[in-house]
Amino acid sequence: MSSIGKGLRRRGRLMIQAVSPPRRALNAIPAPRAGTAKPAFIAPPAPRLVNSPVFVLSSVRSGSTLLRVLLNSHSRVRAPHEMHLRTVHVQLTRSFTAAAMQELQLDKEELEHVLWDRVLHLELTRSGKDVIVDKTPPNTLIWPRLQRCWPNARYILLLRHPGAIVASLLDRREEPDLAAIHAEVLDYAEKLEEARQHLDAHVMTYEDLTAEPERATRGVCEYLGVEWESGMLDYGSRDHGRFRPQLGDWSSTIKSGRIQPARPADPTTELPPRLKTLSHQWGYHP
Repeated sequence: MSSIGKGLRRRGRLMIQAVSPPRRALNAIPAPRAGTAKPAFIAPPAPRLVNSPVFVLSSVRSGSTLLRVLLNSHSRVRAPHEMHLRTVHVQLTRSFTAAAMQELQLDKEELEHVLWDRVLHLELTRSGKDVIVDKTPPNTLIWPRLQRCWPNARYILLLRHPGAIVASLLDRREEPDLAAIHAEVLDYAEKLEEARQHLDAHVMTYEDLTAEPERATRGVCEYLGVEWESGMLDYGSRDHGRFRPQLGDWSSTIKSGRIQPARPADPTTELPPRLKTLSHQWGYHP
């Protein structure tokens, strides 16, 4: 009977605990309130090996490879093939990796920035020059991130008549989709216009570069703080690496080693309204 009594009393206490509200332990950590979650860690910028790299911002098919080889022909300027830094990523593959990097004041984005900076520094050191230029057109689509990575970066905006870009893409691609090409050119144009409005950049056009190469390259050299060299215009006598797809223009025009006139836009080509507006803002008219 004594055992039965103890069992009933114990069951009674358990029943009371089951229907009672939970009691907070004296040292328990309260659950976070809604809207007060700890903000994600954002790493401060690490020191850069290359303080002021130069980026050519342009659409595809805008003559950026020609500008690259002209600049690369300068004794102080290294302008390699397209480096596509935006596609170079790091992975934090374990659950504790991010915490380990945070203790080093690094996060995924800043780790990528450190890697990008190291690539530029390595290429610049190998060249023996002191100014490096990256002319990868898709950099135009991420110019705000380039600005975060290198606050002291310099920019050359290379413009070309959107109608001429569309015509060039139509000629270059097999079974081209005109609507898709218009959309692609507009994406680049919108980002270029953003950059033109927000960056203290040197703005030039492909048409001027091919029509008056000495005047155009003198302007770029002045912006970069280097003396102009006549040998820049004879780019065909220098080694600029192999011209191949995905790393820049590889057409017979660029391989000729001579600056050739820009192909004008077809005046009968109809552009989407927004692209036409941007074209006019850049000084182009039908």
